[in-house]
Amino acid sequence: MRLPEISRTIQVPEDVTVNLQSKLISVKGEKGSLTRDFSFAPISIDAEGKNIRVSAKWPRKKESALVGTIYSHIQNMITGVTKGYSYKLKIVFSHFPISVKLEGKSILIENFTGERRARHVKIIGDVKVKIETDDIIISGINLEDVSQTSANIEQATRVRGKDARVFLDGLYVYERNEGMA
Repeated sequence: MRLPEISRTIQVPEDVTVNLQSKLISVKGEKGSLTRDFSFAPISIDAEGKNIRVSAKWPRKKESALVGTIYSHIQNMITGVTKGYSYKLKIVFSHFPISVKLEGKSILIENFTGERRARHVKIIGDVKVKIETDDIIISGINLEDVSQTSANIEQATRVRGKDARVFLDGLYVYERNEGMA
């Protein structure tokens, strides 16, 4: 059974400015600004004062899911420009000491399981990477960029062709925070 309308309303904080032009949303806050285009979605986005309403009239299952998804994306944008996001990764090794270096817009992972060639990981978007002794802190205002950069680092050090219970070397996400480090 289809409902006549499904909608979700977002309360915009006082220190955040939201600009809506058709389905292009720009969010500005103390940490920076983010822009995202939702023109692909068959839903309506309306701004009423300090509220943003995401809705769909007579939605099918896809439109109902899109309302919740776009609501979450806008919430993440607001949280990003007010608090930011940070992920922490731990460098874990048993025999060969892994060294991690920052080189421009990429991360070099050297001596992973004794390999001679360094593994390269691209840093996505406007993300800050800080390397401490055995931790890597990735922070930024765009949740997708921060989490994808972290996932790329984790995937670059996946152990293949060996028993994963024995060879536990790698870089692993161990903490996710709202609020930049």
